[in-house]
Amino acid sequence: MAAIKMTMRVNRIVAVLTTRLLLGFIFLMQGYGKVFTWGIEKLYHMDFFQETYKNILPEFITRGTAYYTSYIELIGGFLLVLGLKKNYALYGLASDLIIVTFGHGLATPIWNLSHVMFRAILLVCLLLLPEEWDRFSLDYYLRRPSTQ
Repeated sequence: MAAIKMTMRVNRIVAVLTTRLLLGFIFLMQGYGKVFTWGIEKLYHMDFFQETYKNILPEFITRGTAYYTSYIELIGGFLLVLGLKKNYALYGLASDLIIVTFGHGLATPIWNLSHVMFRAILLVCLLLLPEEWDRFSLDYYLRRPSTQ
């Protein structure tokens, strides 16, 4: 019975770590590509932003959205990988997914939700799983009382 409990404990820790790292790296690499590979201004001037929204939304909203989502993905993904300020990172990334979902839905009423839904499911799982299961994170080590 003790072996089963130990296995369940390890499985929980590995499940949370895997989920957090998957989501973190997905967002980190997406944000990295937007900020450092393409550049946000180049991203903003792509047809998706310029042509899709020019008659629907004011320029400052579309430009602001390009900057906001790119940096939230980069910073939020990085924080998730580290396991630092995890909840704040998840809140920011949740806002990113809502904005992206609204934007894509505004551009094309029927669109492929697969990339958003996968991320949303992982994000919601991380919000619902107990924090004490996330043992391999900076948050866990920072909130532990020091043993001296």
